[in-house]
Amino acid sequence: MEKPRLTRLTQIVTLLQSKRLVTATELSKKFQVSVRTIYRDIRTLENSGIPVVTEEGKGYFLQEGYQLPPIMFSEDEANALITAEQLILKNKDASLIENYSEAITKIKAVLIHSQKGKADLLSQRIAFRANAEKEQSSNYLIQIQSAITNYYLLDLGYLSLENNFTNRVVEPFALYSTNENWLLIAYCRLRNEFRVFRLDCIQNMKVLNDTFTPHKMTLEEYFKICQEKYGVPLT
Repeated sequence: MEKPRLTRLTQIVTLLQSKRLVTATELSKKFQVSVRTIYRDIRTLENSGIPVVTEEGKGYFLQEGYQLPPIMFSEDEANALITAEQLILKNKDASLIENYSEAITKIKAVLIHSQKGKADLLSQRIAFRANAEKEQSSNYLIQIQSAITNYYLLDLGYLSLENNFTNRVVEPFALYSTNENWLLIAYCRLRNEFRVFRLDCIQNMKVLNDTFTPHKMTLEEYFKICQEKYGVPLT
């Protein structure tokens, strides 16, 4: 159902504040209107003094510094919010998903410009997957999230389930959870291939100052490769 135009315009501004870049197609799908209507909405916002910047062929964003937020989040706090968002999106209660999505959009709106790109990246690099294993705990999730978005190498002291201890330098790629048992997908420089590390098996970890070249593969592409190679299901 199409929202009243004033409500839609207000929500467009909030969405523009919450992300680094938003496309007209994305806006038209969210608000269930035509792309041409979105073009008119953007012109209306521009004419009313809202500093919407058009990046040709890519989308829209708000000029840096517009309506500086009264609340500031640290990077770790922002990462924690994005993690919670991905968990809620897997919930079966539609009302919870809808209300939390609206709330998290408002929260994202007060992130500073440099945090928005990292928030978008982290939201694409976290997945929650069903698993019947016993719930485990760890103390490295927040540090690993920061390493993923900043492309920092990790030095791990890792004790496998077979009780074999090794030191690994890895390029962290993504995280996923099976019933809150967190796993890290990373390129292992010792084995020269992507490996999965259980966070509860990490005995010690150091975030190195050295960075690595970002991986072009998406998380869904990784899961697809695993499915084709090992028969690992995507759900």
